[in-house]
Amino acid sequence: MTLKTLPNESMPREKLLQRGPQALSDAELLAIFLRTGTQGMNVIELSDFLIQDFGSLRQLFSASEKEFCRHKGLGQAKYVQLQAVLEMTQRYLAETLKRGDALTSPE
Repeated sequence: MTLKTLPNESMPREKLLQRGPQALSDAELLAIFLRTGTQGMNVIELSDFLIQDFGSLRQLFSASEKEFCRHKGLGQAKYVQLQAVLEMTQRYLAETLKRGDALTSPE
């Protein structure tokens, strides 16, 4: 099934805009970053496959370039995109911790 055959409100970007990021599955969020699927798999199917194949989002994001790129249709560009997202997230969390937003109570 291609994304073009899905109703507009089921497409990840549109779903995020209409219902917020919390309404998306891990595969749908990942699909937004990957942007395209491979021959025979739309981007949501590819995202779901990758999460299942690596075992979790954490393991997917921790994969080496070689491990990531062994999957058909995935190359350096998509690996770099995900590594950049991971680094931005780590910097965001580090900044939040520096400001003390994360710890408001000793309990």
